Amino acid sequence: MAEGGEFVPPGAKDFDLGPIFGEGTFLTKPMLLAFLSTIIVASFFLIASRRLSIVPSKFQFVMESVYDFGRNNIARDQIGSKDFRPYVPLILALFTFVLVNNLFGFIPFIQFPTMSHIGFPLALSVLIVYPLYWVVGVKRFGFAGFVKNQVVPPGAPGFVLPLLVPIEIFVKFFMNPATLALRVFAAMFSGHLLLMVFTLGGEYLLIEAGGAFKPLSVFGFAMALAVSFLEALIQVLQAYIFALLAANYIGMALSADH
Repeated sequence: MAEGGEFVPPGAKDFDLGPIFGEGTFLTKPMLLAFLSTIIVASFFLIASRRLSIVPSKFQFVMESVYDFGRNNIARDQIGSKDFRPYVPLILALFTFVLVNNLFGFIPFIQFPTMSHIGFPLALSVLIVYPLYWVVGVKRFGFAGFVKNQVVPPGAPGFVLPLLVPIEIFVKFFMNPATLALRVFAAMFSGHLLLMVFTLGGEYLLIEAGGAFKPLSVFGFAMALAVSFLEALIQVLQAYIFALLAANYIGMALSADH
């Protein structure tokens, strides 16, 4: 942005989008996008599975490929072949929900990844993934057995447990929920911020800078284009990592040998 002829770099304040309908209302663009993504994901699976056939259509093939990826490459690999089936819908929902919300940052006119607001990935982690992590673990091993299974490394000698147990408690019960959310948030926030820097920097050089510097605006716009495609790749990767870690934590809660 340019203020008084000087370039003002974008910052965290540019992610603080106010209510769509003005002061006194609560609906913001990230909230609307999160709701829209739910409709998109649900509609995709409902429409694609409405008329299933042995020889799939292209739409059905895409749906089955997404389902197979979530089922076999994420849920089964991380949770285990004996226990993974009940958790496939959740893992698939997490993967597609985060993916669509991330890809909003690449779609023209929307161009805002919902997960760049920390509240959304934090809600998925703290309100969905980690309560389930506790529920399935306690259900299988009991409260004391679950906690012991998580914080006492198997085969660790007794004399190191006073050091290891506090570390395991901190990592398993505090750091893991936080880092699950922070990974996708940091990637979406930093990638979109970098994109704004090059886009606004190119615009500033083209409009406000002196004649000798105007050609440098081409570099700014070229870097913005390159960052856009790099960010799209990271958006897909971060959705995969979020679902992968969620499945890993569920598998860890169910496993007697973590």
